[in-house]
Amino acid sequence: MSVGTSNAPGGHGTGRVPAPRHGALTGLGIDPDELPDGLVIADEHGLVVCFNAAAARITATAPADALGRRLEKALPLEDLEGRRWWQLTDPYGGLAIRVGQPERNLLLPGGREVLVSARYVRAEPTGPVRRVVVSLRDTEARRRTERSHAELIATVAHELRSPLTSVKGFTATLLAKWERFTDDQKRLMLETVDADADRVTRLIAELLDISRIDSGRLEVRRQPVDIGAAVGRHIQAYVAAGQPADRFLLRVEQPLPALWADPDKVDQVLSNLIENAVRHGEGTVTIDITATASPREGEDVGTSVTVSDEGPGIPEESMNRVFTRFWRGSKRGGTGLGLYIVKGIVEAHGGTITVGRAPGGGAEFRFTLPVSAPAYLA
Repeated sequence: MSVGTSNAPGGHGTGRVPAPRHGALTGLGIDPDELPDGLVIADEHGLVVCFNAAAARITATAPADALGRRLEKALPLEDLEGRRWWQLTDPYGGLAIRVGQPERNLLLPGGREVLVSARYVRAEPTGPVRRVVVSLRDTEARRRTERSHAELIATVAHELRSPLTSVKGFTATLLAKWERFTDDQKRLMLETVDADADRVTRLIAELLDISRIDSGRLEVRRQPVDIGAAVGRHIQAYVAAGQPADRFLLRVEQPLPALWADPDKVDQVLSNLIENAVRHGEGTVTIDITATASPREGEDVGTSVTVSDEGPGIPEESMNRVFTRFWRGSKRGGTGLGLYIVKGIVEAHGGTITVGRAPGGGAEFRFTLPVSAPAYLA
């Protein structure tokens, strides 16, 4: 346990001897090294008496090098303007009514950022400071979140710029030179505007879905769903658009349990998975629908849908990133948000989704939904 104290009177000596754990932690039976955040405690003399394992990891300072040293030496912090933090805040000599410092970004030697908050412990409200308790947190998780948000904004800006530029250009041209174009030319321009407007609408829908998934507010409106018929509709749409009918193979195992799910969101999942297989795969796109064990505890049966192709598949090293934001793989277009949304929709239903290699060598996506029948049908 990384706890110790100085035996020097007045805090000026250099000797160090082990000390009991901090009282409040002892009462709870907690070892400071078990805490997830860095914990540094200085006594009334400003000497470090506790420096736990998380603090050692975050600061790259060994507890033995910190215990017994003055707080400003053991934990040399600067604010983002380069000012020495402990001289600036003066916890021991400042206003007697202060109770601590709120969390903020500070810099360790070398420029590494760390989140720091402090509490000043006094025996009485305006008495002298008996302990300074400092909490340290690594900023890496927050940085990843900020990078993800920045990437999302950049992606949205990029994806919106192209269709909106097209819409603006064609509408401005039509308004300025309407009489100069033939009916066929006007129709072509308007069809392009219509397609670009659909693209913008889809992107906005994706952003709304991501917002609801991230905040846990994605609503699932359960109704009876004929999953085989839903897949059949998607296949018919591709055939009508020019895909050969023999490129698709639909296999439905009977009997299937009655599936209660959100039909619009199930359609969204099917649309994304089948489109990926058609666009990025090769050969036959096979869709298998089977009864399987339910992913929901307390239910015996669920419905599983597997979409596979015969293309090059997904590299093994990329398998664990397929359902993350912005994953596109090699030579993939789009926003890279589709599979992230698919996973969110499946999990909102209480289901699971996996990716692997198909028997034909291509990609294989398999999602399983609980039947989730209403209680009055049980």
